[in-house]
Amino acid sequence: MLACLLVLLWLQSPPPTRTVEVREQLHGAEVADPYRWLEDRSDPETGAWIERQNAYARSILDRLPQRAAIERRLMELLRVDAAQTPVERAGRYFFLRRSAGQEQYVLYMRRGPRGRDELLIDPHPWSADRTTSIRLMDVAPDGAWLAYGVRRGGEDEVEVRFFDVQTRRDLAFTLPRARYHSVALLAARQGLYYSRYTPQGPRLYGRAPLDSREQELFGQGYGTETAITCRLSGDQRRLLIHVLYGASGDRTDAFFLNRDAGAIRTIVRDVRAAFFVQPAGEHFLVLTNWQAPNWRVMRGEWSSPEPANWREIVPQSHAVIEQAAAAGGRIAVATLEDVRSRLRVFDADGKPLSEVRLPEMGSVSDLTGRWESTELFYTFASFHVSPVIVRYDAARGRSDEWFRRRVPVRSADFELRQVWYSSRDGTRVPMFLLHRKGLVRDGRRPVLLTGYGGFNINMTPSFSELAVAWAERGGVFALPNLRGGAEFGEAWHQAGMLDRKQNVFDDFLAAAEWLIQNGYTEPSRLAIYGTSNGGLLVGAAMTQRPDLFAAVVCRYPLLDMLRYHRFLVARYWISEYGSADDPEQFRYLYAYSPYHRVREGTRYPAVLFVTGDADTRVDPLHARKMTARLQAASASGRPVLLRYDTQAGHSAGLPVSRRAQDLADEIAFMLWQTAGEGAAP
Repeated sequence: MLACLLVLLWLQSPPPTRTVEVREQLHGAEVADPYRWLEDRSDPETGAWIERQNAYARSILDRLPQRAAIERRLMELLRVDAAQTPVERAGRYFFLRRSAGQEQYVLYMRRGPRGRDELLIDPHPWSADRTTSIRLMDVAPDGAWLAYGVRRGGEDEVEVRFFDVQTRRDLAFTLPRARYHSVALLAARQGLYYSRYTPQGPRLYGRAPLDSREQELFGQGYGTETAITCRLSGDQRRLLIHVLYGASGDRTDAFFLNRDAGAIRTIVRDVRAAFFVQPAGEHFLVLTNWQAPNWRVMRGEWSSPEPANWREIVPQSHAVIEQAAAAGGRIAVATLEDVRSRLRVFDADGKPLSEVRLPEMGSVSDLTGRWESTELFYTFASFHVSPVIVRYDAARGRSDEWFRRRVPVRSADFELRQVWYSSRDGTRVPMFLLHRKGLVRDGRRPVLLTGYGGFNINMTPSFSELAVAWAERGGVFALPNLRGGAEFGEAWHQAGMLDRKQNVFDDFLAAAEWLIQNGYTEPSRLAIYGTSNGGLLVGAAMTQRPDLFAAVVCRYPLLDMLRYHRFLVARYWISEYGSADDPEQFRYLYAYSPYHRVREGTRYPAVLFVTGDADTRVDPLHARKMTARLQAASASGRPVLLRYDTQAGHSAGLPVSRRAQDLADEIAFMLWQTAGEGAAP
């Protein structure tokens, strides 16, 4: 029966896509783009093409072996009580929580750390399909009112609403749907500040009092490649302003608005380094990689904020500082040592006080605190270890659980290892491996290799339904720490950006080869999986080494690297990738751009592209064009599918049941292809 099903699946052909002759000269090279017409989503022909592609994909995905069982297991893993890190204001704790039977997070408040959870805002009634979600954006210092964003589907844009905690009602005042970087509220509804993306670039606005007209306060001269964030000090006297150059976080300017004087003062600007400032009473702290590629913590004075007057508190070391948070005269610092998390506490002068013991190999995330409070919060998790939110008393040095997600996983059944391998140029790269205990290395294990490698983002072991579901079925989940991240400081990041981006792909390909050489798997049982910049990663890996993989899941990807910067907010990423408008940058972008590396008659692996209309970050045109090009070019007989959702997008917000369905598609597709049953006849 299974063999008959597979033959039927293979006999299906993808819907044909017409080509249009488009050739242009770019810096002396002739570049063909036969599917450029698919860039226009408003064209009815594009819409009809998407419908045909979805029908073709569903005709295969819905009939895959194991898919129903995988979805049932994912629902068990996902349908559990879950919560996010709380925000404490005036003794009240505000947090998002999702009960086991709910599709979306709901906003609650707790009076005191052990109080009863009180329901504030529930988005479930707002959409029949449960695709409308909320996110907490800020709470006023007096805890009397808050700002929250309403997101439709998975888009980045939100409508900002304001909620009166006492009356349990929204205020009449709202901010319209847009891309907001931050919101900062004053006590007693005196007003607010917020930063918003505009076609000219980011701008900072103020309304004080609340019912006054919007006033632009800051941002002139900053273009679309930057972002602006804002945050109020605990006494509300100062508004901290950060300008981020590109999405990498490797360069920032910092200012503050003195609300008493009404003047904006410069803390640091025009320095090619990152500076993240947080209030500390009459001082401020700076987490920076300025003259310290592994980062350090410094302290400055509001009265003389220039870097020349700063004092080093926590120096850089061989460990990379990932996060720092101030609370009650203490400074908590989370570091990575060979990509292993540690959490230590220092006094205000940088004297080491204690180390917070972590239960096992995993990740510390969401480290938060305020100078005015002795409380710190952080989350600990690992691939197979349920996340726990910990409340740490910095004054007494004591920890207690705020919330534990009780996922039905027997963590003791799994083994998490860290291995090291050599990349193409000899660079040593670490990789995490998760699998069942007692795994036999017979060279035939189905392996899921994933990665990211960019934008200063660290890839550490955090809880993953994908990893658990794969390992439970006898597979190996592999996550290498590719260059382009910041696991080993800014030098590691810079080694994987701009003209050095090929290092990231080389690291990933070397990981695949190591897994084969060390008896874990073979190419016919190796699947790769990536999202966003990780989608670019697997797209490049597939086009550079199509012989190395059986299956590819490429989600919300960038793939046309010659035109990516022309769409949506992608100019924000030029500092990471470069731009084909520049002759030298064109050269290396064209060399690896996956869309342009597809070769007719090549035996490509099976591919599932995933995107959706609500992706307002990476334009879905990348997946549309690449699907058409690969379907026409591949000679392997393996399927090339496009799952295109008219509601899903890049950001969070999909209901739990939809997440389970989508992830079941992806896992079942990879298992089908790596089980030796997906090979073409």
